[in-house]
Amino acid sequence: MSRAAILTVGAALLAVLVAVSLSRSPASAPAQAKVLKAGAFDPALPAPAFALPGSAGSEVTLASYRGKVVLLTFGFTYCATVCPTTLSTLAQAKRTLGAAGDAVQVIFVTVDPERDDAVHMRDYLAAFDPSFLGATGTPEALAAMRKAYGVTAEKHGTGSDYVMGHTSSIFLIDKGGKLRGLMPFGREPADFAHDITLLLAEPVA
Repeated sequence: MSRAAILTVGAALLAVLVAVSLSRSPASAPAQAKVLKAGAFDPALPAPAFALPGSAGSEVTLASYRGKVVLLTFGFTYCATVCPTTLSTLAQAKRTLGAAGDAVQVIFVTVDPERDDAVHMRDYLAAFDPSFLGATGTPEALAAMRKAYGVTAEKHGTGSDYVMGHTSSIFLIDKGGKLRGLMPFGREPADFAHDITLLLAEPVA
C-alpha cells in the first residue's frame, strides 16, 4: 500500500471513529437481530494490509486470515486495566461461540515495541487464550500501521514505569478482509459474540 493510500485510509478511519460513536446511541440503534452492536463501517472499507513479526514466531499478515473473522486491537502488555480487560472480554466471547470460535482470530498489536518483543507477547497472550496472536515491529512500522487504521498512541512518563495512552476500540474485520465494525472499550462479551456470529454467517465477499 502506497503512502498516499495509507494516509487516505487512515483519515477515513479517523472520521469513522467519530461517526460510529455517534451513530450507535441507544436512541438511534434499534434492536434488530441482523444489525451489528458495534459501530458499523458503512460502506465497509478494505482493512489496511500489514505484515509484522508475530508472537508465534512467524510473520503476522491480515491476508493469512481470510475466511476468518479478525478482531484487531492495539495495546501493550504492561497496561494495567484496559488491555487485560479487553483481552479477557474477547477470550470469553470466543469461548461462548464454541466450535465456531475456531473461525475467529484475535490480533493484538503492540504500541510499546520497547518492551513488547515477540516472546514476551506470546507468554502474555497465552494467559488469555493460546490462539491469540501478538504483533510487534519497529517503531516506524508500528506507527505506519496506526496511521493506516486511524489509531493514536502516546507515551506518558519517563524511565521504566512509563505508560502508553492509546486508542482502545476493537476493529471487526470480516472473512473477506473488510472493516465492518468498531467496538468501543467496555462492551460485554455477548456483544462481540453477537457480531461475530453475524459476520461468520456471511459468505466471503
